Amino acid sequence: MSFLKNIFGSSDTPKQNETKINWTELLHLGQLDELEALSEQNPIAIFKHSTRCSISRMALKQFENEFDSAEKVTPYFLDLIEYREISNEIASRFGVTHQSPQLIVIQNGKTVYHASHSDIDAEVLKSL
Repeated sequence: MSFLKNIFGSSDTPKQNETKINWTELLHLGQLDELEALSEQNPIAIFKHSTRCSISRMALKQFENEFDSAEKVTPYFLDLIEYREISNEIASRFGVTHQSPQLIVIQNGKTVYHASHSDIDAEVLKSL
C-alpha cells in the first residue's frame, strides 16, 4: 500500500512541511469576500482539490512542484469534498463551471484564468 501512496500520494490535504507553497485553506464562505478584496492588490490562485481522486492528487503534486510565483500570487487551497458549499459559491461568484482538480486565478475581483486536470499549469502564474 505504501508503494501506491508514494506514487499517488495520500488523500490528506497538503501539509506545510510537504510543500513549498504556503497555502491558505478555504474553510468558510466569508473567506471568499476576503480573497476577492485581496485580489485588488495581488492575484489569488484557488486550487480546488478532490481528496478522493488520484488524478486530482497528481495534479496537485505537479502544481506544487512547479509553483514558484509566491511573490506574485497568493495561493488558496480548497478541499472540495469537505467544503462543497464553498466550491459551489466559487463557481457561482466567479463564473466558472465546477471541475476537479481545478485552478482558478482571481485578479481585481474577476476570473482571469482557470484550468482543470492536465491543463493546470503553474507557469501561467508567472505572466500575471
